[in-house]
Amino acid sequence: MGLTAKDLAPAIGRLNHVYEVLNRKRELTLPMIRNLHKQFDIPLESLVG
Repeated sequence: MGLTAKDLAPAIGRLNHVYEVLNRKRELTLPMIRNLHKQFDIPLESLVG
């Protein structure tokens, strides 16, 4: 989708949390999953599991 870490911050939280999620040092929480689904229309099945 061409998104940057800054683009993901509203859905995930602070920018350092975005990098931790992208580097698999932090797992997505349920609120993060919901936000990503709502804001970017990402299927829930892709975000869970």
